[in-house]
Amino acid sequence: QVLLVQSGGGLVQAGGSLRLSCAASGLTFSRYAVAWFRLAPGKEREFVANINWDGDRTSYSDSVKGRFTISRDNVKNMVYLEMNSLKPEDTAVYYCGASLPLTTGHALIDYWGQGTQVTVSS
Repeated sequence: QVLLVQSGGGLVQAGGSLRLSCAASGLTFSRYAVAWFRLAPGKEREFVANINWDGDRTSYSDSVKGRFTISRDNVKNMVYLEMNSLKPEDTAVYYCGASLPLTTGHALIDYWGQGTQVTVSS
């Protein structure tokens, strides 16, 4: 059984930082790219960041570029999203997703994490 288990998140003041983690099991993790998406109330699911199988390619949405950093540890089967200089508009449920191709689109995601709430207060 493939599982992506997320941790981290919570409530933080604007300007603060949080780190999200995504722990994978049940798959050959090093074959998969991983992306983070977020879903805010009343909005469509939004791509946040992705990382390829060995971590040497990353991309970010314009809204988070320069503030968020995605990384992975293929020994621990983990992906991280370090979020700095958080803004109220970053408030959303964040999801990690694993896919064989590196993608910015949720349609190609094979496996999803359970989601974790990030709330940024002003």
